[in-house]
Amino acid sequence: MELRELQKIIHAYAREKGWWDGPERPVGDQFVNFHAEISEAWEEWRNGHTMDDIYLKDGKPEGVPIELADCVIRILDTCEKYGINLEDAIMCKHKYNMTRPYRHGGKKA
Repeated sequence: MELRELQKIIHAYAREKGWWDGPERPVGDQFVNFHAEISEAWEEWRNGHTMDDIYLKDGKPEGVPIELADCVIRILDTCEKYGINLEDAIMCKHKYNMTRPYRHGGKKA
């Protein structure tokens, strides 16, 4: 399945479950939600779970990979809501990144 198709499926499901009902949510709230999912992944790692550990808690999947998946799901949902083709954007950025020098920007890590 292509990323664009997954984006459409995820957004349709979010709409079906009411996540876009009511007053328009500020875009900034979406960015905060992305950050929250990344923070939850960090908490899983901080609590001693390995990067590939997926476990069930009361039947719900948990772990770093699950929180990262939640972040991607939220991003795909938001992109579809606002008409962003994330697959195209990723390829555009990757193409540019391929022109950059080794460890560009002077960053150490």
